[in-house]
Amino acid sequence: MPAERLSPSAPVLDQLALAVTERAPRSASPAGLLAVFAQVTDPRKRRGRRHRLPVLLTLATCAVLAGARSFTAIAEWAADAGETVWSALGIVRVPDASTFRRVFTHLDADALDTALGAWAATATTPAPGQRRRIAVDGKTLRGSRAGDTPGRHLLTAFDQQHHVVLAQRAVDAKTNEIGELKTLLSAVELAGAVVTADALHTQRDTAAWLVDRGAHYVLVAKANQPGLSAQLAALPWTKVRTRARSHDRGHGRVETRVLKTTEVRAGIGFPHAVQAIQIIRRRAVAGRPADTQTVYAITSLPTHQASPALLADLARDHWSVENRLHWVRDVTYDEDRHRARTGNAPQIMASLRNLALAILRLTGTTNIAQALRHHARRPDRPLTTITNLNC
Repeated sequence: MPAERLSPSAPVLDQLALAVTERAPRSASPAGLLAVFAQVTDPRKRRGRRHRLPVLLTLATCAVLAGARSFTAIAEWAADAGETVWSALGIVRVPDASTFRRVFTHLDADALDTALGAWAATATTPAPGQRRRIAVDGKTLRGSRAGDTPGRHLLTAFDQQHHVVLAQRAVDAKTNEIGELKTLLSAVELAGAVVTADALHTQRDTAAWLVDRGAHYVLVAKANQPGLSAQLAALPWTKVRTRARSHDRGHGRVETRVLKTTEVRAGIGFPHAVQAIQIIRRRAVAGRPADTQTVYAITSLPTHQASPALLADLARDHWSVENRLHWVRDVTYDEDRHRARTGNAPQIMASLRNLALAILRLTGTTNIAQALRHHARRPDRPLTTITNLNC
């Protein structure tokens, strides 16, 4: 195909861009996902550009929906996509792997995550009377490690119910997750939401900040808060009768969880804490002694808003960020062996994987690996799924 300096107008993108610009800010419909890419600033100078940034991001998203794991795989998918996809996106010359690598290295990854997070939040707006449940957790991209430089670490806010990423932010190797949580969640509507996090984020300042923004928290207390942990362990749990019990069986193991709650309006020196939580987990694996673990937590949710059963769901579903996001990226996309190291490319690739998973989940997919194979068999399927997305 003959080369031109810049790809011409893309019918699909232009149509959706018009639909989005006619709406109020932050209210872009899920069907306008492609136009969300246009909100991200192109890092390249205009001179010499052959491909519009929304076209490159759309191609990359389609390729990742088809299972592409690297820049080379994205470029190969784009080259094989065919005239139907090329015409819909206004492509005259198919971009190669070096184009994707160069652009994504310099693209503002936080700006892309902000745009995609706003889209995901709109697509998963809780129904009236329901709370959004947000799990916060971090993951290191091991393949991005270069010599003595550690791999990129990404902190994520994950919707527990819809299993989509609402926000993502890189954590500098010289800092840690604690200071970045506020920045991460500043882009998320927190009023009425419940935020769950591991013991690292059980900080008085963090708890006060969340409540000041209208959110509630469920935070685990461990060795990093020795005084709080000792107070919680010393409560008269044997006398507490308010509990929730669950029993799970699978993969050769049986796990039983018993959660108790008690009010602590006085005596616990932690901001806005009104309930203490004790969780006893007992895991039995055939041929091994049973393992029992006791965990304590606190929450700002009062008893009339949070029953033991609800708190048990929040505690268990916090780990959906590991099971439904990090594990899928590692196993299905083989993320930790992806060797992108330069600039913002590692975070951009993680963002595209997050986006692909969100698209599949919002269209009702439960088996991600099967869905990737489905989209890989016909090149028109990924673009059709994106343009027909309706939540």
